[in-house]
Amino acid sequence: MPYTPIVATLGYVLSPDRRHVLLIHRNAREDDQHLGKYNGLGGKLERDEDVVAGMRREIHEEAGIECEDMALRGTISWPGFGKQGEDWLGFIFLITRFSGTPYERNPEGALEWVAVDKILDLPLWDGDRQFLPLVFDDDLRGFHGVMPYRDGKMVSWACSRV
Repeated sequence: MPYTPIVATLGYVLSPDRRHVLLIHRNAREDDQHLGKYNGLGGKLERDEDVVAGMRREIHEEAGIECEDMALRGTISWPGFGKQGEDWLGFIFLITRFSGTPYERNPEGALEWVAVDKILDLPLWDGDRQFLPLVFDDDLRGFHGVMPYRDGKMVSWACSRV
């Protein structure tokens, strides 16, 4: 059976001093699969855009800022992650320079600046704890992982760096 995932972007915006990251606290909608969790910004890729354009659009829509410098840190395949078990494929970006002032909130929840070294203390998806250190480390190689989910829980994690 062919792998036909939902393709998405996920971005982590660093503060100018690189000590904080802009996260969304998903606390606005009771029907949100991510309710109560913190996450980066992003979403589904549109049919007519590349992943960089999609990441820029999502950051602008969700935070009201423009990405000026960004780097693709890696990719993750999330088989079974969706509400109905859909597969997702995510392109993970680190945004190191932006212009504008971020919104305080959007329809999904509050936007908060969190110390990079405190991210793992927050309510996150279990799988995020596996790959987030790779987003912020000093290794210039990209990471490429697969993280199957079943019934809303991470089953395993495998990753390569190149």
